[in-house]
Amino acid sequence: MAQSDLVEAKRAKKDEFYTQYSDIQNEMNAYLEYDPDVFRNKTVLLPCDDPEWSNFTKFFAQNFENFGLKKLISTSYAVESKLYKGSYQVSLFEESAPHYDSNKTRTKGKIFKLDHDTTGDGKIDVEDLEWNYLEGDGDFRSDEIKKLRDEADIIITNPPFSLFREFLSWIIEAGKQFVIIGNMNAITYKEVFPLIKGNKMWTGSRFNKRVNGKNMTFYVPDDYDLSGTEVEMANGKKMISVAGTGWYTNLEHGRRHQPLSLMSMEDNIKYSKHKEVKGKQYQKYDNYDAIEIPFSDAIPNDYDGVMGVPISFLTKHNPDQFVILGSDADDDTPPIKKYPKKAKVVNGNRMKSNTGTMGCVIREEEFGSGTYFDVGYPVRAVYKRLFIKHINNENKS
Repeated sequence: MAQSDLVEAKRAKKDEFYTQYSDIQNEMNAYLEYDPDVFRNKTVLLPCDDPEWSNFTKFFAQNFENFGLKKLISTSYAVESKLYKGSYQVSLFEESAPHYDSNKTRTKGKIFKLDHDTTGDGKIDVEDLEWNYLEGDGDFRSDEIKKLRDEADIIITNPPFSLFREFLSWIIEAGKQFVIIGNMNAITYKEVFPLIKGNKMWTGSRFNKRVNGKNMTFYVPDDYDLSGTEVEMANGKKMISVAGTGWYTNLEHGRRHQPLSLMSMEDNIKYSKHKEVKGKQYQKYDNYDAIEIPFSDAIPNDYDGVMGVPISFLTKHNPDQFVILGSDADDDTPPIKKYPKKAKVVNGNRMKSNTGTMGCVIREEEFGSGTYFDVGYPVRAVYKRLFIKHINNENKS
């Protein structure tokens, strides 16, 4: 198999995940608890969906009246346009429709709409969904889907992971509210981080092991090659867990405003449960004017300066408690020191390449296990960091 084919296969595998009904329900409940009218009189668009197999359309159709929705629209992507085509099977729902077309079913996307009682049973629910073929293949970037985007108030879906940046830009371009699934590393993307820093986007109620300590788990097609992957089975379907995955949104929810309970710097040093903190002094970066905070619960409540925290902090970020100043990949917070020469050292072994991303580094007495750089003396590289300050301390300066 050619390298390009391998890349496409890898992308396809990451793009064909189906979200559990319970995960959708739990996430949407968080917004409803904060604002019971969050969906009332709103048009909700579910793009990049596959309504016959996916749970997003089922969930919102079943709760159409409970939420007071104005209109529900979902669209699917034509199987022949997907990176992963698999062994496509026409659903009985589609095949039994009078307008079923065996050619269009593979080359055209489909649109499902719900806004009134079509069955005459006095209620609006999943039985009232009406569908038809789209003019095109259902690509969210097409003019056809853009018109639906512009009509909608809120966009909710699990977009293709390989197109996350482009999909988010597509939403922001139209100024819409949204709830979408993505990977935690998206926090550091140049298209994403300015939105987070500007308080225009944040993590949802669940992100990265928020329920019973488990990663989010998704259904995958039966014919996926999952060798080397831990597979679960539920209702006869394959499922895989995906680490560092969760919801991004610009809808308010209660967890976002829960203050993080913190100790003083002195108490952290005395009592922290983390061996990296207990009995040790907080270290300052060699190339940034900030101190290293290896764990979010080790943030001292009495430190006035800038602190570097893991990107996982964002799941605990309360905008009433902290301000996000930047990151070690943000042009607005450049390093205070640059090194003309550096050599990468991994687990004590000098690598052939003398380049590499450093990010925040801490000066050490000697090289040890992990990733280091030799800049004339040993510096230890730490994983991606966000820079924050306490709100009250920020207001003082």
